[in-house]
Amino acid sequence: MRVLPIFLSLLWAAPAFAQDVELELVLLADASGSISEAEIAFQRQGYAEALTDPAVLSAIANTAYGSIAVTYVEWASNTAVVVDWSVIDDADSARTFADALVAPPRQAYGRNAIGGALLDGMRLIETNDFDGWRKVIDFSGDSPNSYSGPSIEIARDTVVAAGITINGLPILCRSCASPARYPDLGTIYEERIIGGRGAFVVTAYSEEDLASAIRRKLILEISGLTPPREVANR
Repeated sequence: MRVLPIFLSLLWAAPAFAQDVELELVLLADASGSISEAEIAFQRQGYAEALTDPAVLSAIANTAYGSIAVTYVEWASNTAVVVDWSVIDDADSARTFADALVAPPRQAYGRNAIGGALLDGMRLIETNDFDGWRKVIDFSGDSPNSYSGPSIEIARDTVVAAGITINGLPILCRSCASPARYPDLGTIYEERIIGGRGAFVVTAYSEEDLASAIRRKLILEISGLTPPREVANR
């Protein structure tokens, strides 16, 4: 008569099954000291608009399961989850994610810690409740400098060894009232930050270009495509 209690105890102890999706995507956005409150809001709005764009929703619908798992995280000296892992599989779920993204206050502060941000992105992928065929960190920023924490090289190699791809969205110019601080930032990202299967860089040349660059990059990531270098940076 003890069979049932034993069976129930094993059932309660069994781990929950991970949900299958084609893509687990960490949107890792710059919130360091060089980014003003207005620019934080502008950046979030760019991602919100991109995620609800019909072309992005079409790319999601054409994945193996018709869905992706996404989280939005801001990084500086610390990292902060702005929107936790969510499944996007239609216009309504995309709008729910977008609405949740634009509302919260800033939670990441300080100077760049790129290596730590990449490792936190990996941790978020490895501890979530999803099982994706592809795992991607979408890393954006306006500087190649890292002032604390693990080195970029060590962090990148650790993330790539875990089977995770790092793609880059370098932002060359915020206000564009003066020349870009790092006009070769796209090349630096290619050499120092991105890595893994099919890794690529899409450059945003200004804030006006940011929303379209985000949309272009999301479509490529969701579709599992690697663009030619000259296309990605156009």
